[in-house]
Amino acid sequence: MYNVVLIGFMGTGKTVVGKRLAARLNKKFIDTDAEIEKVTGKTIEQIFARDGVIRFRSEETLLARKLENQENTVISTGGGMVLDPENIRLFKKNGIIIGLSASPEIIYQRVKHKRNRPLLNKGDLKTKIKELLDERTESYKVAEFTIDTGDKKVEEVVDIIISYLDDRKSRNHEKS
Repeated sequence: MYNVVLIGFMGTGKTVVGKRLAARLNKKFIDTDAEIEKVTGKTIEQIFARDGVIRFRSEETLLARKLENQENTVISTGGGMVLDPENIRLFKKNGIIIGLSASPEIIYQRVKHKRNRPLLNKGDLKTKIKELLDERTESYKVAEFTIDTGDKKVEEVVDIIISYLDDRKSRNHEKS
């Protein structure tokens, strides 16, 4: 049974959508950031502060390799996990990559009170969001389907994903 891999910038709803989607599809749910925290015994902020971004990205790749043979799972990735093509290759092996997006303004509203975002804790928050979004735009294009979550409730996003997956399954059956 295939995986559904949610990618997108922080604050686009990957975790909350992922949990609901997993429940509706009767799949397991894994949040990669939470999994890395569990495996390392450190928070994401601690890893960034003590070990640096390179160590964190290598933890992401180790986890992607571990999840390579996972099945029947909804995987919510960290916002930068798509930056390594190896991670994408691993997720595509038995997963459907779905992108979640939102405007910089919406992301700002969603993350402005959260201090657990190490990449956003330096400088002006709005500027940093725009800079990181610009840097990652191309990387997020690996998704085979993308939904703007900015003006939608979580259940609407989940419904859209399920509808897409159903349509995709129908198209694949027609080809067989």
